[in-house]
Amino acid sequence: MKRENIKNTKRWVLKLGSALLTGEKGLNKQAIAQCVEQIAALKKQGVEVILVSSGAVADGMMRLGWSTRPHALYELQAAAAVGQMGLVQAYESCFRTHGMHTAQILLTHDDLSDRKRYLNARSTIRTLLGLGVVPIINENDTVSFEEMRFGDNDTLAALVANLIEAELLVILTDQAGLFDKDPRVNKDACLIPEATAGDAALENLAGGTPGTLGRGGMLTKVKAAARASRSGTSTVIAAGDNPHVLEQIFKGEQVGTFLCASQVIMAARKRWLAGRLQLSGSLVVDAGAVNVLRDAGRSLLPVGVKSVTGHFNRGELVACIDEHGNEIARGLVNYSAEEAGKIIGQPSDKIESILGYVDEPELIHRDNLVLV
Repeated sequence: MKRENIKNTKRWVLKLGSALLTGEKGLNKQAIAQCVEQIAALKKQGVEVILVSSGAVADGMMRLGWSTRPHALYELQAAAAVGQMGLVQAYESCFRTHGMHTAQILLTHDDLSDRKRYLNARSTIRTLLGLGVVPIINENDTVSFEEMRFGDNDTLAALVANLIEAELLVILTDQAGLFDKDPRVNKDACLIPEATAGDAALENLAGGTPGTLGRGGMLTKVKAAARASRSGTSTVIAAGDNPHVLEQIFKGEQVGTFLCASQVIMAARKRWLAGRLQLSGSLVVDAGAVNVLRDAGRSLLPVGVKSVTGHFNRGELVACIDEHGNEIARGLVNYSAEEAGKIIGQPSDKIESILGYVDEPELIHRDNLVLV
């Protein structure tokens, strides 16, 4: 999609960062009202908007009198529980002035890892959109544990874009977009108006650290754009303090950084696989298997595997690693780690004689495997 074609899009995921929504006294209700007004205007243009909002932890910190973001997970969860009340109330109040209904959806990594829960979440969000309701999505911080967190709301927004097949992901932040240097320390930094999502060179440009209140930085936004492109979703990263930014984006004006989705759109099941963030182990594959997976789009057979790492069971997600340590694919494995360790390097017709049984001739079937 080209920037000038944004006006033809009908479904957006809009992510708002903590720096935009909070100030010294907690929630910046004026900023929230300004954003809601722009969303209302988009809806009149026929655009469905799914809102992924940060701010719960930051507002909770303000209410509790904490000046720096805590490191302990239980303290973050406490702050989220406190701040979520005010955040949702602020949105509900602002949307009601425009005659719009909202719905709160709190997701965990498990919700998007489990196939049935994933499909149920998608159906629920689609139903809400059909009813004209604006879904407001956040991570369920109060019950997530460290190993199963999305990590930041940029990642969550990208996964939601994949989930509901949005045409555009808009990430509003406290920066004007992606620069060739960190504009906070380089006065000669130049804004990059347009690039291709997933371009590895972008990650080198997106250095820097996240702010005091948020978990994400520009790097997480660039990575989120790459994730979103799996479903054909293009991304705009722009400054949220611009009161007309969404209108300008809709009109295709040169605002922020536009990251075009160029890669081939993944099938829905493969998007689900690619969106799963937690791995249970890995398989080191030889050069021949790498070629088969990348070029021929075939299944991974035991004969092409050199070693097994981790403790996984049948049906769990594992990475396929080449001999140089690069992840090339991931998928749902047909055998446990113990079983896999016994059959690797062997042709499939020997599985039964080695294990005493055979479930599948492949370690990972191509339908359950996605390249990364």
